[in-house]
Amino acid sequence: MTITSIQTQFITTEGGRVAFEDTGDNGPAILAIPGMGDLRSEYRMLRPVLQQAGYRVITMDARGFGETSATWRDYSARAVGQDAVAVLKHLRVGPATIMGNSFAAGSALWAAQDAAESVNGVVLLGPIVRDLEASFLQKLSLKIGFSGPWKVGFWTMYWNTLFPTVKPADHAAVRAEITRNLHEPGRIDALKAMISLSKADTAAILGKTTVPALIVMGTKDPDFADAVEEARMLAGQLKAETIIVEGAGHYPHTEMPEIVAPKLLSFLDGLKGNGSKSSLRAVA
Repeated sequence: MTITSIQTQFITTEGGRVAFEDTGDNGPAILAIPGMGDLRSEYRMLRPVLQQAGYRVITMDARGFGETSATWRDYSARAVGQDAVAVLKHLRVGPATIMGNSFAAGSALWAAQDAAESVNGVVLLGPIVRDLEASFLQKLSLKIGFSGPWKVGFWTMYWNTLFPTVKPADHAAVRAEITRNLHEPGRIDALKAMISLSKADTAAILGKTTVPALIVMGTKDPDFADAVEEARMLAGQLKAETIIVEGAGHYPHTEMPEIVAPKLLSFLDGLKGNGSKSSLRAVA
């Protein structure tokens, strides 16, 4: 499996250029946004499954990473959500379901908040949509890790820990691609800027979100003190359906796509009938 297999397209927005890929099919549209420091290839496991099921899959690089411009005035989740909406409008597709991993789960929520007519549902993968309390050691580790010439290595070492149970067959190749990308001018600075941002603005809209939502959370996601409890709390606020993936880390859709994909398709198929449900399911 190659990391990218569809031609890259670009749109120019105020402040920079956004890169994306589009399968170009005629089915319902899904737009997927990777987490910070990652690439749109994050969705390489889900894309063929979704496409085979009849969905049009659009994957984009977030501000700062991949083939999207490195330097922006604003790296917020809301700004990335606006980029997602701009891609949909450029392609003249929608309403679409927006998937976001980690901080980009907030981008999916902001897109639904700011452009409700363009979004019919959101899928939040390992969502970090509020400020999480960091320990003294975690803060010290970040400060030291991003302070020297080892900062790209520090990040990719941390990224590697986010797959605690299963690493995909092409994991090493993807890690090498992320490393190359972050060595490009401005990209590690974009990552540092994104990490430093508060998510209080995103947390403030959780109770206002009315679009159907699916939360996918791995039980071993190290970004949370208690990933299952985080999922329960967010599900209550969003009235979301939630899938708990036993043993998965921060990338359940990449680590265990064979478990995530069928449940994801069930949620997406429900959106075709404009229906959703709220439940919590543990998936072994």
